[in-house]
Amino acid sequence: MPVLTRIRRFAAVAIAVAALATPSAVAAWSPGASPGAGAADTAHSWTWPVLGRVVEPYRQPAHDYAAGHRGIDIEAGTDTVVAPGDGVILFAGVVVDRPIVTIDHGDGLVSTLEPVATSLAPGTGLSAGDVVGTLADGGHTAHGALHLGARRDGVYINPLLLLGGVPRAVLLPCC
Repeated sequence: MPVLTRIRRFAAVAIAVAALATPSAVAAWSPGASPGAGAADTAHSWTWPVLGRVVEPYRQPAHDYAAGHRGIDIEAGTDTVVAPGDGVILFAGVVVDRPIVTIDHGDGLVSTLEPVATSLAPGTGLSAGDVVGTLADGGHTAHGALHLGARRDGVYINPLLLLGGVPRAVLLPCC
């Protein structure tokens, strides 16, 4: 193998190792993760509100008013939607054309589920896995999909960080 090819391979591996060794590497590597989101929040481990695959990933906007996707859309296998974590309902009602449920999980962490119809009132306490409501129609999601948004201290974050859905980087041996 020519010397120049070996040098290029070594440089590429060294850059990859250096990038993966930094704490922000997980956030930068995961699709659409917020640069400040970092690794998973171990204090708040969520459960999936519906079982299904992610059909639309989180995309961090460049700034507060830029285009992006401030949550994930999950293809639901059922109409029943459960609370992703312990909390208290902050809001349950219709915004524009879709029913929304917002849950305060404490420590500045808030989730939003849409489109979800519920009979629960604001102030209702929930445990992870409690039924919140049923999947409805409306909003930007495809029929049969749930949008899950998450905010920490008013800043949108990738919900996969709380669901344990961000894969770890694995370094493979070279050559």
